[in-house]
Amino acid sequence: MSITLSGFTDEAGRSCEEQIAACHRAGFRFMDLRSIDGIGITALPVEHAQAVREKLDSAGISVQMFGSPIGKIDIADSLETDLLKLRHLATLSPVLGCRAVRMFSYYNKNNESLAAWGAESLDRLRRLRDEAERLNLVLLHENERHIFGDLCSNVEVIAELRNDNFKLIFDFDNYNQSGEDVWANWLVLRDRTDAFHLKDSRLIGEKYQHTLVGEGSGQTKRILADAAQRNWGGPITLEPHLAHSDAVLATGPSGESNAAFSDMPTADSFQLAAVAARNLLTEVGMLRE
Repeated sequence: MSITLSGFTDEAGRSCEEQIAACHRAGFRFMDLRSIDGIGITALPVEHAQAVREKLDSAGISVQMFGSPIGKIDIADSLETDLLKLRHLATLSPVLGCRAVRMFSYYNKNNESLAAWGAESLDRLRRLRDEAERLNLVLLHENERHIFGDLCSNVEVIAELRNDNFKLIFDFDNYNQSGEDVWANWLVLRDRTDAFHLKDSRLIGEKYQHTLVGEGSGQTKRILADAAQRNWGGPITLEPHLAHSDAVLATGPSGESNAAFSDMPTADSFQLAAVAARNLLTEVGMLRE
């Protein structure tokens, strides 16, 4: 099995040109499009997407996944908002050559019971999955903090939805910052993990601080080595969060930026993260330079 290595390059720079440069510098042939030229992917006009595609083609870069915010609203909010975003991504799909859509499983700001929260979230995920099938898209659920699918026990429930149009992302750092045993979660979910997000952190005092991948407490090396031994294949996306760039701040609360990188240009901190990621993936046998 093979991997495809990508990154949320909006953490390196805002413009399309800056993100292409980040890919070239990191040796990435793919990027995950979350925002480009300061526009979120679910709001990107088709004409703008066409111009982006021309630049990416000229640079030899492809889009691996849309980093959408679908599912990052409350269970009391209208599902139609997310359905409209998904339908817009379906219009961008042939333009940008991408069918994969990162998404989430809803907040619970009114503190409904876990049963009610889960029932509503799962109903929404099923409806989004059905719509994705109709639109020829593939949803990939990320275990974001504070949504229904943040803890392993809840992700196990969501995993029952897995099919050709609904997959699971394993984000090391989000499990780590949720206070869970990331290795134990991997043992539960490794046969149902379809993609990885490379992000790591360690507890400094009472707060988690983001680190280079492999330098935190997210068990990244141990898990990736096990995945390599099991001949795991799929998309792997670098999402370092080392500096609180505009792109990172737009994602919401995500731990502390690393003071060692605070004065560094975001393009440089992203590159350091990319080097660390490539070194780790090479060390565990997933990447052959």
